[in-house]
Amino acid sequence: MALDTSPSAGSAQRAADASRAADASGTGEAGWRGTVARAARMTDYWLITYRRSWRGTVTTAFVAPVLFLIAMGVLLGDFVTGDPARLDGAPDYLAFVAPGLLAGQVMQVAMTQSTFPVFSMTKWSKAYWAMWATSLQIGDLVLAHVVSILARALLTAVVFTAVLVPFGVIVSWWGALLALPVMVLLAAAFCLPTYAYAAGLTSEKSFTVILRLVMVPIFLFSGAFFPVANLPDAVEWVAYVTPLWHGVDLARGLFLGQATLGLALVNLAVLGAYAGLGAWLAPKRLTKRMVA
Repeated sequence: MALDTSPSAGSAQRAADASRAADASGTGEAGWRGTVARAARMTDYWLITYRRSWRGTVTTAFVAPVLFLIAMGVLLGDFVTGDPARLDGAPDYLAFVAPGLLAGQVMQVAMTQSTFPVFSMTKWSKAYWAMWATSLQIGDLVLAHVVSILARALLTAVVFTAVLVPFGVIVSWWGALLALPVMVLLAAAFCLPTYAYAAGLTSEKSFTVILRLVMVPIFLFSGAFFPVANLPDAVEWVAYVTPLWHGVDLARGLFLGQATLGLALVNLAVLGAYAGLGAWLAPKRLTKRMVA
């Protein structure tokens, strides 16, 4: 990265250093409150970024899942008959697959937005470097970017849930509303670890492998389209440790009004563990990428 040695650049850097020193001495906005406050100042940046790019995400985030729902749930579902006990209590295949498609779409938004866009901020557009030259700190950049991704995931979940209403697959309205924060936690469980991985990379070559050979198999074999009990035992247990199975299982239980407290707590604990691990790693990886 070429260094700008102009007087204005030097003044800006000195101001940034002074701000960081003030934070360190306790005279500035230190601690998590300072991180939240500084991250909130970047809200307009992420809103402008989304306003410029939302048209390009409509097809992948909204149109494609609706077409998938019609093809897999309605058309293919007419050929699928089964005992509700074998469909996790769902009255028909459409009611079984709809929450799975919702969770799968949230996962795809979280992972795709945490790969190339994060890498671009450090290498192609270098926007992180420009932000870091101000009083913003690494944690501020991570928090603001992750919140913007979670907001996209929540918007996707809200629209998808609204689309499901005419299909009559929502048995419990309270459950459908409770499923929205679960989808945000599911997005965090995928977004934060993926962000941590992408933030430390110097090449984007591995993203294609992750999106095709990790994300797609998880989507196909994590209970979205059929009960994982149909899988061989070893593969079934692999499915249980993926965050998507826990998101699908809890969303399905909430949509059908059949969620149980004990299993729901397990689902939330697993999703929280993935998100927490990613939240711990993400600033460390980005710091190493930008400081080292």
